[in-house]
Amino acid sequence: MRQAIVVNALRPLSRLVLAAGLTLLAAAPVRANDSEAAFGIGGLTLLRSEAIRLDQEELFISREQVRVNYVFTNLTDRDIETVVAFPLPDVVHSPAARTPDLARELEFHTTVDGQPMRLDLVQRASFKGQDITARLQGLGLPLAAMGDGFSAAVNRLAPAARAALLREELILDGGHDGRNHLWDALWTVHTTVTRRQTFPASRSIRVEHRYRPVIGGRVGGALDPDQRRTAEFREQRQRQCIDDAFLAGLDRRRAAIRPEARPGYGEVWVQYVLRSGANWAGPIGDFRLVVDKGNPRSLVSFCATGVRRLDDRRFEVRYRNFTPDQDLDILIVDFAP
Repeated sequence: MRQAIVVNALRPLSRLVLAAGLTLLAAAPVRANDSEAAFGIGGLTLLRSEAIRLDQEELFISREQVRVNYVFTNLTDRDIETVVAFPLPDVVHSPAARTPDLARELEFHTTVDGQPMRLDLVQRASFKGQDITARLQGLGLPLAAMGDGFSAAVNRLAPAARAALLREELILDGGHDGRNHLWDALWTVHTTVTRRQTFPASRSIRVEHRYRPVIGGRVGGALDPDQRRTAEFREQRQRQCIDDAFLAGLDRRRAAIRPEARPGYGEVWVQYVLRSGANWAGPIGDFRLVVDKGNPRSLVSFCATGVRRLDDRRFEVRYRNFTPDQDLDILIVDFAP
């Protein structure tokens, strides 16, 4: 059942997009859910755990912060030490999109029973389905190709190596800024936050994650009435559960905007990888989601059932014995003052 108030979700975007609109900064998707992991050939591999149960998950999402509180229980009579992974959305390098610095921008923090945990950021790079991590590292190129540093690294390559990257369309000539030759990367970066975790025998522990999401979005206009017959709008409508009540509210706001100031609104996207929460033993016993749209004047939409309004900014969803089968994709529409 779709809620007229609320929010679409549940399917990850495979790439990060960045756009600026009104006072909006658009960057790209976010976040994820705990999942047990092991290191296998090709990088980090997520595994299903039949020994550890996820009893409780409380998830708070806003454009400024994501907080996740878990209660895990070890169902066995022995301690279990494993690698726990928190997968992040893939970053697809593109000349049209800013590449976020996930290590710095996320401000990722984890505590277990109140004690801070050491975290590792595991990154791999791929292109057309092939892992190219070792090749890029052998060339001295950063996997996350950001700013002048990346162009400087490409300029230091031997001409034959640079020509091979161009020929294979791994990089794109970005022209000259008057001082240096510029280059754009075209590969995908896969990032996972990991930690070593001990689950004590026959005990429950509390785990908390906090981080700043890398949001996405675009300037207004794509939700206007004359755009609603496009395939792009139909896909977005399904992905973010945009219903008729949401569009009616948008149209009322648009009607109050002076023609010369239109579109007068911008979209913010906040995403969360929820499906990996199904990798623990059984369903999530008690699941609670709170979405905070920020400005009370903003509109919000995401896919969920049983949505309850808490106040003029926050919406709540609660489920018992919940097995997530989609990721969360939240649309917030801000309007010019």
